Amino acid sequence: GGYFSSNSSTLPWAAKTGNLTLRPDSVVHSVIWDEEKGKAVGVKVIDRITKEEKDYFAKIIFLNASALNTNLILLNSTSRRFPEGLGNENGVLGKYIAFHNYRGTISAKYEGFEDQYYFGRRPTAVMMPNFRNVKKQEMDFLRGYMTFYSAGRSGFGHADVGGFGTEFKKANTQPGPWNVFMMMQGETIPKESNQVSLSKDQKDEWGIPLLQVSVDYDENDEKILQDFHQQGEEMLEKAGCVNIRKSDSKQAPGLDIHEMGGVRMGRDPQTSLLNGFNQMHHAPNVFVTDGACMTSTGTQNPSITYMALTARAVDYAVKELKKGNLS
Repeated sequence: GGYFSSNSSTLPWAAKTGNLTLRPDSVVHSVIWDEEKGKAVGVKVIDRITKEEKDYFAKIIFLNASALNTNLILLNSTSRRFPEGLGNENGVLGKYIAFHNYRGTISAKYEGFEDQYYFGRRPTAVMMPNFRNVKKQEMDFLRGYMTFYSAGRSGFGHADVGGFGTEFKKANTQPGPWNVFMMMQGETIPKESNQVSLSKDQKDEWGIPLLQVSVDYDENDEKILQDFHQQGEEMLEKAGCVNIRKSDSKQAPGLDIHEMGGVRMGRDPQTSLLNGFNQMHHAPNVFVTDGACMTSTGTQNPSITYMALTARAVDYAVKELKKGNLS
């Protein structure tokens, strides 16, 4: 359990309460809204294998299906009260999707030290925090980027030795020269035009509408990429690296990780879906604490932030339940 995961940490603790039920092979269809009670009362799931529908009921619902799936479920949770998706009175649901920009990488060689190698656990990558626009707006782009570094000797198999046998194996077990690698993790600015919606005519095998994703890079993302390439190249030159190669994958958004937004937090119910405790403004017994709640991606990895938001929201929900404010 030293390395956190739900399997090694939170699930065993939940099991110790005696109140945990795991329901595998469940595809969540929607959150159920009770028109008479005027509140969300449970979730509808579809068995992945049998396609059987089943409803589960609860006083409090936490929706953490990962950012885009959480958006999909809420958009699919329609009723007379919320014809455009649960809690979506303002039309904001599914909008302001953001993600991290990983397009830029830089590689280089570092000469020498070929008589040295690391032993035991391989050193982890270095993570350099963002240094642009930190205390004031100083660049011609908004926000910034963090940078990942790693260095290691070329993988086995570098030797140009044909055939097989002892000499071939010996040659391929000697590491090659040192390589240095850099990768950017840039913040994209949430925009209303970056959004997701439900398909009107295409469904998956469980009858749930497919999610249509409409997101793209903009001029700000291009400027961040250019700055990373310029600054990274200068850093590697100063460090004595050679054969520096900059690359732009031009990959589409979503081919990496850290999608966020669509069910954004905020104080104003006219411009947000959740309050400061991740509680839906118009469905108070529903909480969203995954990446969908975020209003900005930042430049750093977000998972621990989600965990902290979840812990705070759970503490708040339990207190509200005991007060009788959630029932």
